[in-house]
Amino acid sequence: TEMGLGALLFKSLLISVWGLGVDPSQQIDVLTELGLGESTTGVRQVPGLHNGTKAFLFQDTPRSIKASTATAEQFFQKLRNKHEFTVLVTLKQTHLNSGVIFSIHHLDHRYLELESSGHRNEVRLHYHSSGSHHPHTEVFPYILADDKWHKLSLAISASHLILHVDCNKIYERVVEKPSTDLPVGTSFWLGQRNNAHGYFKGIMQDVQLLVMPQGFIAQCPDLNRTCPTCNDFHGLVQKIMELQDILAKTSAKLSRAEQRMNRLDQCYCERTCTMKGTTYRELESWTDGCKNCTCLNGTIQCETLICPNPDCPLKSALAYVDGKCCKECKPVCQFHGRTYFEGERNTVYSSSGVCVLYECKDQTMKLVESSGCPALYCPESHQITLSHSCCKVCKGYDFCSERHNCMENSVCRNLNDRAVCSCRDGFRALREDNAYCEDVDECAEGRHYCRENTMCVNTPGSFMCICKTGYIRIDDYSCTEHDECVTNQHNCDENALCFNTVGGHNCVCKPGYTGNGTTCKAFCKDGCRNGGACIAANVCACPQGFTGPSCETDIDECGTGRHSCANDTICFNLDGGYDCRCPHGKNCTGDCIHDGKVKHNGQIWVLENDRCSVCSCQNGFVMCRRMVCDCENPTVDLFCCPECDPRLSSQCLHQNGETLYNSGDTWVQNCQQCRCLQGEVDCWPLPCPEVECEFSVLLENECCPRCVTDPCQADTIRNDITKTCLDEMNVVRFTGSSWIKHGTECTLCQCKNGHICCSVDPQCLQEL
Repeated sequence: TEMGLGALLFKSLLISVWGLGVDPSQQIDVLTELGLGESTTGVRQVPGLHNGTKAFLFQDTPRSIKASTATAEQFFQKLRNKHEFTVLVTLKQTHLNSGVIFSIHHLDHRYLELESSGHRNEVRLHYHSSGSHHPHTEVFPYILADDKWHKLSLAISASHLILHVDCNKIYERVVEKPSTDLPVGTSFWLGQRNNAHGYFKGIMQDVQLLVMPQGFIAQCPDLNRTCPTCNDFHGLVQKIMELQDILAKTSAKLSRAEQRMNRLDQCYCERTCTMKGTTYRELESWTDGCKNCTCLNGTIQCETLICPNPDCPLKSALAYVDGKCCKECKPVCQFHGRTYFEGERNTVYSSSGVCVLYECKDQTMKLVESSGCPALYCPESHQITLSHSCCKVCKGYDFCSERHNCMENSVCRNLNDRAVCSCRDGFRALREDNAYCEDVDECAEGRHYCRENTMCVNTPGSFMCICKTGYIRIDDYSCTEHDECVTNQHNCDENALCFNTVGGHNCVCKPGYTGNGTTCKAFCKDGCRNGGACIAANVCACPQGFTGPSCETDIDECGTGRHSCANDTICFNLDGGYDCRCPHGKNCTGDCIHDGKVKHNGQIWVLENDRCSVCSCQNGFVMCRRMVCDCENPTVDLFCCPECDPRLSSQCLHQNGETLYNSGDTWVQNCQQCRCLQGEVDCWPLPCPEVECEFSVLLENECCPRCVTDPCQADTIRNDITKTCLDEMNVVRFTGSSWIKHGTECTLCQCKNGHICCSVDPQCLQEL
């Protein structure tokens, strides 16, 4: 089908570009950008999983792998305020190491940090949410620190996370949407959290951040991309909210129009036109920006203004004038071989470095009196010298707040030393400085994506695809007359969902199942333990001797009487079964059965899955206990007995840099439980009880959220899309949507599960 051919072309395109890298504007190649080499302290180049790119061994020595300020800012310009990106890394982590793969943080705020704990066998993602601005940690139980090569990808799409390991989807979750509003001064670290903590030990290769949807396909091209991402869904919701605002404004205009029309019966009416609050009579003409407009039969018709090119008198030249589209003759000054227009300023520095400011007045550059410069609160390296002022400004200064000439459909954007105008998306410039812009008619110019059976309708800055009569919608851009899913003419698995497409259909496995859609197998989120098999979504078939949702609970055959021990033996429960043992005084061999193996009387062994527990067979009984820590024994296992580790290198430094802990010590820091183990600090979130309520709030200096009854006090809401609000204009609002209250400029309202919460923005009031 057409869809199958499209998928093949998409796949071949990814394979063709991966060898050279994806679009550089969407890619951050961390190892290349950091410029690691043999001279970098603490790392050295080694053979990797493949020879296509360089691989580096992160050694157990002091190091500082941190991006420079300029390099970090290049990273963040691509990542800042993006809600759809993927982290890719190929790694081989040392056994039992707990270390940070990369960290993006500002002061104590971890905006994005990926960590692998070999102590607790889990992967952690630390981030800040964009809604409540609270820190969050997502924990994924998985063993990466096993001294084996793994391909890891973490795809983030708005509030949707997908974790792949070795091209297998391991976890898929919906979380608080991470914030990428990275402030100036944010730092980027690789293989460590800072100079003292989170040292990753092992090899890393192909560390990349791709600012694109479902970037894991770049690492694993055979993975399927059939579903829209969460970011696509959030964009659709945003469009719906924008349409709601348009509907509210249109309804208000319609109401006013109906009131006026009711009064037309008593008078003779001449059809007029209204633009930007001004009413024009029939055949009246006027200039609007860079367009000549005329009122014809109640309709405004505009044409692009053709600017004259007059000859200017001596000592004058053509220049743009504020509020006018075309250039006009303005007086000029000649100064140091350059031409300046009336009102323009220029700085000149003397040989001693003193700045002198001149301004063009009456066709002569005149000296401007210095009135002093305001104090700057930024380092000298961040201070910018301006050509039109003797006063420097700090990097990131908001020139747009001073004054700009950007008109309708044009927005002001700050550069390093000035402000410029830029047309909004869907608009084109009417003159070279982008101060005036006009809407692009994507439909008339063929710059749209409407497919067969649709009609393109132009909208301000965009377009819409409307189905022709008799056709049904498939997606935003296409319609069809036949639905293979409804007529059951498809080959989808019974555990798959069917989605109709033009000329065919798509099969996607239901939640809880994995596969290509035509074949779907059950998936159990927590896995089936002790040899159990997953037979349905999160349903395990347990082997004999075990029970529970994940086959995690041993059945006590002795306690329930479900055993076959003879009268002269005693039943002893075992994991997954039981053992019939001879009582004392009977003629018994004294051997034991443990994990299906015979253990001789007096035999001692270490558990395979717990190196810190020791078992022994004593007259038919298996006795297990934790290993006794004899710190005077030179061969004591320091992993099981961290308190016996006397080495200074095994001590840990507290996050505040003031307290030392011995190996084995634990403490609580910033709502996390921390432990020192052989010189490594490993921290994991404190457990919080499940919050089973509609509205909750996380109070300051507390670690766990609380339930509240007042929705306007809540910072976290369990959204219910079936609950809507009716605003002051009787427009239905979806939960989560926000709007400016009708008749006000600074009152922001939000729909929270059927409740309307409004508040006044103080900053908005100050700007009025």
